Amino acid sequence: MINSRIRSFAFSGIEARPVWVEVQISSGLPAFLIVGLPDKAVGEARERVRASFTSIGLALPAKRIVVNLVPADIPKEGSHFDLPIALALLSAMEVIPFEDVTRFAALGELSLDGSLNPVAGVLSASIEAASMELGLVCPASQAQEALCGGDIAVLASPDLLSLINHFNGLQVLTPPVLAVKQLGLEETVPDLADIKGMETGRRALEIAAAGGHSLLLSGPPGAGKSMLAARLPGLLPDLTPQESLEVSRIYSAAGLLKDGRPLRRPPYRDPHHSASQPALIGGGARARPGEISLADHGVLFLDELPEFSRTALEALRQPLETGRVSIARAAAHVTYPARFQLIAAMNPCRCGYLGDAERECRKAPRCGEDYVARLSGPLLDRIDLHVAMQPFTPLDYMTQQAGECSATVAARVNMARELQYARQSGRKNANAALESLCLSTSAQAMAQKISARFRFSARGYTRLLRVARTIADLADEKEIQPAHVAEAATFRLRAGLD
Repeated sequence: MINSRIRSFAFSGIEARPVWVEVQISSGLPAFLIVGLPDKAVGEARERVRASFTSIGLALPAKRIVVNLVPADIPKEGSHFDLPIALALLSAMEVIPFEDVTRFAALGELSLDGSLNPVAGVLSASIEAASMELGLVCPASQAQEALCGGDIAVLASPDLLSLINHFNGLQVLTPPVLAVKQLGLEETVPDLADIKGMETGRRALEIAAAGGHSLLLSGPPGAGKSMLAARLPGLLPDLTPQESLEVSRIYSAAGLLKDGRPLRRPPYRDPHHSASQPALIGGGARARPGEISLADHGVLFLDELPEFSRTALEALRQPLETGRVSIARAAAHVTYPARFQLIAAMNPCRCGYLGDAERECRKAPRCGEDYVARLSGPLLDRIDLHVAMQPFTPLDYMTQQAGECSATVAARVNMARELQYARQSGRKNANAALESLCLSTSAQAMAQKISARFRFSARGYTRLLRVARTIADLADEKEIQPAHVAEAATFRLRAGLD
């Protein structure tokens, strides 16, 4: 006989799977058992629940207590099962009404004093609860996150005692209200006006921002590669509502959603080159999202690209094409979105001075050949724009005038994005189909000649046309013209990497 039960969730990637938390209290030797394929964190819930009950003056009955997590064949991970177990127990003990509990799903971690701690996955749980026409009980600190899941009744409490009093009509937990003014409060980013000169690099950055293209910056130390990349987020438009929800679900699953606020700006991730393949791609014991998923609909900046491990870099190839990554483990098979924009920077050789007119590499060309050989041809073929940069001398830097600010360039980027979204049903040029690019006959002939001359692959030819389409959009041209293809070809050649 089941004395009580309540809904909760198990997580697979960013998806929330409904789970029944069933409680049976029966005669027999005193025991507290949790069954249904729980992990160690779920098994430890018995001690947290027992301690939180004691802190509010309740004691578990001296009977056999069995908590069953249904379905039993799905692994249950995480401390968020503390709250549903506690509520189901309180209902079985007739401390709170059973009918009220069944109208809600719940998740949250209990402290020993009965307070509720934040947990990962509240946004995905809220979306699933809304689809099931249930309310959601969650920690008070995550009320805003829960409200973003849709039209749903949220019961956000700071502690277990407040929930008991609310269900018994002794106090009222005020329904939270979505604080619109708090959404999208992002950190400020550097302005493009800080950069003097570097016209080719600035142009490539604008094209990359407008079309969502991948970009590789190559040059000696001090050429401004990292400085340019850091200013890309200031050129990108806000996330659409659909993109914001997807990215926020990833951050919620990773426990990185600050103050429960959904992301409104494209994320910018810049992992160190010592990052492992699971850290970059995702994985680990619980198949957590990696940097490429945390950069979904945003920017992944890889500085010192050849210094990353070869296996980690090769693992980028499939996500760059498909926009998702599937992590297969013995205990889990999880798919995460990974529609990221790759921006990479590298030195031309190990010492960094190959091709520098002021300080030439002493081991040229072998030094550069060995260094670039760390990057495979298929990976480089997936990068749309290749830019070779040269450093400025201090005198050149002082005499150069500041360029356009980020706001001016961002306005052109927004205009180009609107054109491509209208033409391609919301898709960026970096992912556009060839038939949607509006290619003139003369431009097509030029693109074919260039591809044959430089032996571009079919992928290289497609990416050449996509970049040309972005250049045409920035010029507000309806068709791709030969001049657009010619400019795209200058960025397609691998900046001395061939």
